[in-house]
Amino acid sequence: MDAALLLALGLLAQSLGLLSGVPWLREPSILYPWRRGPVQGRVRRAWVIPPISVSENHKRLPYPLVQIKSDKQQMGSVIYSIQGPGVDEEPRGVFSIDKFTGKVSLNAMLDREKTDHFRLRAFALDLGGSALEEPTDLEVVVVDQNDNRPVFLQEVFTGLVPEGAAPGTYVTRAEATDADEPETDNSALRYSILEQGHPQLFSIDEHTGEIRTVQVGLDREVVAVYNLTLQVADMSGDGLTATASAIITLEDVNDNAPGFTRDEFFMEATETVSGVDVGRLEVKDRDLPGSPNWVARFAILEGDPDGQFAVRTDPRTNEGVLSLVKPLDYESCEQYRLRVAVQNEAPLQVAAPSTEWGQARVIVQVRDTNEAPVFQENPLRTSLAEGAAPGTPVATFSARDPDTRQLQRLSYSKDYDPEDWLLVDRATGGVRTQRVLSPASPFLKDGWYRAVILAQDDASPSRTATGTLSIEILELNDHAPELSPPHGSVCSEPDHGSGLLVGATDEDLPPHGAPFHFQLSPSVPELARNWSLSQINVSHARLQLRHQVQEGLHRLSLLLRDSGQPPQQREQPLNVTVCRCGQDGACLPGAAALRAGGAGVSLGALVVMLASAILLLLLVLPVALRARFQQQSGDKGLLHRPQDDLRDNILNYDEQGGGEEDQDAYDISQLRHPTELAALRAPPGRPPLRRDAPFGRVRPPPPRVLPTSAADIADFIADGLEAADSDPSVPPYDTALIYDYEGDGSATGTLSSILSSLGDEDQDYSCLWDWGPRFARLADLYGPP
Repeated sequence: MDAALLLALGLLAQSLGLLSGVPWLREPSILYPWRRGPVQGRVRRAWVIPPISVSENHKRLPYPLVQIKSDKQQMGSVIYSIQGPGVDEEPRGVFSIDKFTGKVSLNAMLDREKTDHFRLRAFALDLGGSALEEPTDLEVVVVDQNDNRPVFLQEVFTGLVPEGAAPGTYVTRAEATDADEPETDNSALRYSILEQGHPQLFSIDEHTGEIRTVQVGLDREVVAVYNLTLQVADMSGDGLTATASAIITLEDVNDNAPGFTRDEFFMEATETVSGVDVGRLEVKDRDLPGSPNWVARFAILEGDPDGQFAVRTDPRTNEGVLSLVKPLDYESCEQYRLRVAVQNEAPLQVAAPSTEWGQARVIVQVRDTNEAPVFQENPLRTSLAEGAAPGTPVATFSARDPDTRQLQRLSYSKDYDPEDWLLVDRATGGVRTQRVLSPASPFLKDGWYRAVILAQDDASPSRTATGTLSIEILELNDHAPELSPPHGSVCSEPDHGSGLLVGATDEDLPPHGAPFHFQLSPSVPELARNWSLSQINVSHARLQLRHQVQEGLHRLSLLLRDSGQPPQQREQPLNVTVCRCGQDGACLPGAAALRAGGAGVSLGALVVMLASAILLLLLVLPVALRARFQQQSGDKGLLHRPQDDLRDNILNYDEQGGGEEDQDAYDISQLRHPTELAALRAPPGRPPLRRDAPFGRVRPPPPRVLPTSAADIADFIADGLEAADSDPSVPPYDTALIYDYEGDGSATGTLSSILSSLGDEDQDYSCLWDWGPRFARLADLYGPP
């Protein structure tokens, strides 16, 4: 027990010696980690060595830390070794041990911020390599030193605070860190303000770094931004330090009312114009430009009862722009005295000082100009009966001159009168007709005629007014109704069919038309014995038989009357065909002739129609004959037609071979095996004519005998070439080929490049203009201009 106590006291003394770092300590303490205690009945494998403390940044290297020994062998017969981080693991080479003496040394400077402790493993072996003791742990603790300055999280801290804020208002917070060991003096930070100017308006909490206001007097219009220099120090304010900046911006509040730069403004405006600017009202405001605390809003308090003025804000300059909403009248008011007020878009703070510049007087002088005449009633509507005689008064379309203080005369004229129907008195503006207006005029729209009248003064420069005169053409009842249609058919038996539906039309417009009144002619009373006429609606009536009458055409007379004032009536004939009907009430086929005869076309009408047709024929026939004669004369002068008919069809000009590369154009085997073509030869008779020669001119030579062997092919071809060259029916190589016969004779020459002249100077293409539209393109290209 006494030995154990002595061992513990020794370890404690060694630990305290290393922690204090006494420079005169040269030899390390000796530890016996494997020595067992003397207590009987209790076996311990090894001692637990207390941590070995060593200060970081130790510069005397190598530095002895401790010496371990085993008492199982004599000195020199035990081999010691250590393993772990700092020895054979990263970081390597930090610790080492003397294998014979067991002295552990520090070989490199330590940094607690990188590694705050090391755990090593110690071994004791005999010279043969066998373990003498069980491995034991060695723990090395790195003692922190104040070798790291505190660091602010930001180089510049920013904060916002409203101007005029009360003391203790939170602004922002500064934060810093220290890499030294936490919860020690090395990392105990304290904050302070090194510089902020005068007066001292801000304070900082030394523990938390919060920045707050300490007194009143923050005014953005005086100082808008404050720059503070902050400091943080470790060791509770006595150690290493660091600095940073804090920028505190004052937020603007509406503590300054806007005011006009003058108490009275003078402007001029021209009468009769609107939508123009008259002038500008300058204001001043100390609040932040562009903010709602600075933007001005204007209002007209008095002097504008009719709302002729308006004031808007110029967003760039914050000035008030006075403009005209309605035109002014110099004759009504020569001068306007307005009272205008200004205030901000944002409400004014209660504690803001009052100002006397919130209102101003604006005097607007009206400039007199020559105004255009004004029609007293525009448009002017009036009415006139249709068919009014020339010279009928229509209306007096007069105007007045607003310039009552200027002596001027007005003159009147027409600007728009599409039918040239009206006359305008230049002095009075009286309008009258100068002829009868046609009811069918296209300028009558729904019974209204529109004209435009001008009134002009005699000032310099003169002004003109435009007035619209709308004339309603009153409809007169000058047309009697007419039957539609004037014929029809009914069944001969009254109980068959539904009768004849007759209608009426009227050229007059309402109310001079329908409803129409239908009546059997009173002048023929016997009609009522056989016929009855009943009204169906305002425009139709139904005609029916009272009893069965003779089949055939019956001519009735109806009296039609309209509803105009005064009413117009007319007796009109109605041709009614009475026929036999089937069960469905329709006329039977045998009565077709009767229905045709009921069309009401008399013999006189047929004679007139026939005479008209004959007269029309006599008028057209000479014209047609003359045109035919002129056409024949023109044809003879331009082109002598042959007896044969010229063809104007699409002709088949045969297929040509494809050249040397066209191997299917001709089968050479036919020349090599002529005997095989015997069965395919054409029947005897007239040989075929060439398609490139005129029909019927020179008969082609008889067909030649085909070669019987391949050796005769060259002679056969040579003979054929000679025959083709001497054939008079074949044109030369550079001659226009005749692909089809189109008759004999032609007024035009050949198109051959050999026979044609070298130029076009001697060619006359003027005849192309007489050949019709088909040759118009050629006439444009080659004909004379």
